[in-house]
Amino acid sequence: MAGDVGLFGPDSVTWKLHREPILLLGGLRSLYLQALHPRAVAAIAQNSGYRSDPWGRLVRTSNYVGTVIYGSNDEVSEASTRLRRLHARMSATDPRTGERFRIDEPDLLRWVHVAEVDSFLSTAVLAGVRLTAKEIDGYYTEQRRSAELVGLDPATVPGTAAEVDAYYAAMQPELGLTRDGAETALFLTVPPVPSTWGSRAFRLGLTLGPPRWAYLGVASTAIGLLPGWARKLYGGVGWPGTDLAARLSVRGLRAVLSGVLATLPEQHRVAPARRAALERARS
Repeated sequence: MAGDVGLFGPDSVTWKLHREPILLLGGLRSLYLQALHPRAVAAIAQNSGYRSDPWGRLVRTSNYVGTVIYGSNDEVSEASTRLRRLHARMSATDPRTGERFRIDEPDLLRWVHVAEVDSFLSTAVLAGVRLTAKEIDGYYTEQRRSAELVGLDPATVPGTAAEVDAYYAAMQPELGLTRDGAETALFLTVPPVPSTWGSRAFRLGLTLGPPRWAYLGVASTAIGLLPGWARKLYGGVGWPGTDLAARLSVRGLRAVLSGVLATLPEQHRVAPARRAALERARS
């Protein structure tokens, strides 16, 4: 695989953006956004084991994203083929109409894709990552390759910031907070501590102690980073100063992450998938 830089490569906007640890917060933002699509969140609720194994699902999703961004062409092909086969076997019931639908419908795949890539990009920019307007459009265009992996026609996927804005405007009449969406948002905001994590006293400390309050601050920031129309669908979450508060919070979080990472050895500062990709690029 020497020299195989996969879908993007070291000169891409994608590699520049995804080296930022703050994109973890962007991933959380995307889940809040995805939960506002009634069919999309029903598909997750009826097929995913996120309630019984939330951290395992998070790891699997992160591994897939890392493979798409940094994997070799063979690794990307294998991961995406496995995902499409998994999706092809799944269906769900629309809670509003009772209609049965496949979860690999293009409209649903497109919503999840746009919510994810827009969340990564907007979170990074608000956190202080400097990108030109050309680079912002370039990222959306590059990510059409990721959309194609899950079975979408790239031509039907927004490829610029303006197209993403137009897509959201067109989608808003279809969005809303359902019971599945509310339960998912609550779960994301107050996730359970796995029973396998140490003693009962230790788990109680995580549940009620400083780590819980710190995470609530992170979750609140992710919600604050949502566009205003999305916060309104969650019941009008956010006052006029929400945007400013979220921007200050995400910049602070990025500074903290950068400071912590600076104290670690190099092998722990760079994700394994990125490190392997850089080594292949150098060779």
